Amino acid sequence: MSKRNKRDIELKTLIRQVWEDNMAVYGARKVWKKLKNDGHQVARCTVERLMRKMGIQGARRGKVCKTTLPNEQQDKPLDLVNRQFTAEQPNQLWVADITYVATWSGFVYVAFVIGVFQPQCIRNLF
Repeated sequence: MSKRNKRDIELKTLIRQVWEDNMAVYGARKVWKKLKNDGHQVARCTVERLMRKMGIQGARRGKVCKTTLPNEQQDKPLDLVNRQFTAEQPNQLWVADITYVATWSGFVYVAFVIGVFQPQCIRNLF
């Protein structure tokens, strides 16, 4: 066996021990720091590689939330202004968007509607 394979076997034992001692919630970064603090010299990328090989990972916060499921068969809305977001007078062109924001109690949807007209005095500032 090569030196690397021998070292990997030793490290896998240490990594598994640290991971299990911490209720299987430590990710590669925390396992690496713990090994370093215990006097083991190992690269973080090596810990990441071995944990991936071993099929273990740290706990992840939050839930995975898929908010949209795109339908490729559906027609896409047309770009009615050809990406030209300028207006010569008020109430000539309005743009809108909708998005969602994660909060402690769940997702909140936010809609924006904005008029693109800028008076000449404001245009000169930019």
